[in-house]
Order: sequence, then C-alpha cells, then structure tokens
Amino acid sequence: MRGTLFVVATPLGHLSDMTFRAVDTLKAVDWILCEDTRRTLQLLNHFGIKKPLLTIFGPKEKRETARVLRLLDEGKSAALVSDAGTPGLSDPGNFLVKEARSAGFNVVPIPGPSAGAALASVSGVCEDGFIFLGFLPRKKSKIIRELTEAAAPGKPVIFFESPFRVLETLQIAQGVFGAEAYCLVGREMTKKFEEFISGKLSEVPLMLEAGKILGEFTVLIKPI
Repeated sequence: MRGTLFVVATPLGHLSDMTFRAVDTLKAVDWILCEDTRRTLQLLNHFGIKKPLLTIFGPKEKRETARVLRLLDEGKSAALVSDAGTPGLSDPGNFLVKEARSAGFNVVPIPGPSAGAALASVSGVCEDGFIFLGFLPRKKSKIIRELTEAAAPGKPVIFFESPFRVLETLQIAQGVFGAEAYCLVGREMTKKFEEFISGKLSEVPLMLEAGKILGEFTVLIKPI
C-alpha cells in the first residue's frame, strides 16, 4: 500500500493544546517532516516520541519533496508539522502537499491550533467569517494594495506581523481602514506573556508603544 501524508497542527505555545489525535499520529508515522528540528524535538520529547526527522523549509521544501514522495510510494507514512500552528497557513508545506495530492497520495488533516482562528474566536466580530492574509509583504505599496483588496468585502481582516514592523504596519493600515476602525491585536497567544489589546486603529499603536513590543503578533481589523 502507498503511504499517507498527515498534516498535523501543533500548539502555538501551550503544549496542553496538543490534541490526542495529533500525539497518536506522530507516534504512528514512520517520518516527521518539520520546519525546525530543534523546535520539533522539544515537542516530541515532551510527549516521549522518537521518530526520524526531515527538515522541510524554504528551498529545502522543493528539494526534499521528491524524497518524501519516494518514501510515500514505498508505503511509508509521514507527518508534516510546522514550528507552531497549522502547516501551510503562512508556514512551510504547501508545495509538498500540492505535489503529494497531484501524485495521488492520501493527504489527511489532523486539525488543531491556528493563530488566526484563535484571535477570531475572541474578537466577537467574526460571525460572518473573516479574511486571512498571513504575513503581509514588506513593501509599503504592496501592503496598501493587499489590505485595500482584503477590506473591500467588509469582513474582518486578519494577518500576522513581526514585532519589528507591527507599529509601521498599523500606521499604514490606518490609511486603508480609517482611524476609527476596530482593531484587536493578540501577542504571544497561549504563552506565558499572552496579551490582547483592542480599540480604535488609531489607539492600538499607542497602547503597544506603552509596553514592550516583543513576540509575534496576530492582528484583526474590522472595516467600518
């Protein structure tokens, strides 16, 4: 029989968020495909799992995909994980999944944590859905274009941002959504220093500046 590729969501930070099914899957597969072996080993050691690891990240993803497909063709099973959250959502894995499906292999999701969904669930404004952008481009002109297109349907827009660019990005966003738009920022979700800051889009940067701007940010903005 041909092998199966499992796409396994892992905790954003709090290891108790790992699902029973995710643990069972990682214990059962022959290989684990990961973004960073150091991060993945911390997770595996916590749950007493020992499996061979293969790094799938950036250029390595395309280079190693052929090897993974050969393993699957030999009947081996593999689990794809990222450093945190769900693979393929602003994380490595899309190319591998696409090639595995194109080759006719069974690709099975093992759902779990996702930073975008987590922030949406505590926002109170996503009853009609939301638009997820992942990480925004670096250039200001491209950020403006992407946010403008996302804001057009009128649904809340969620994206990721680094601590080094979050203030600048929120300033740019004001020009798209307006200073009065509702904004919710989640920082270090599920981790020790988890924090949620909400208010008008013009107010949130000031509140962020009042503290330490550390960790990864997930941002929600609701068009007026």
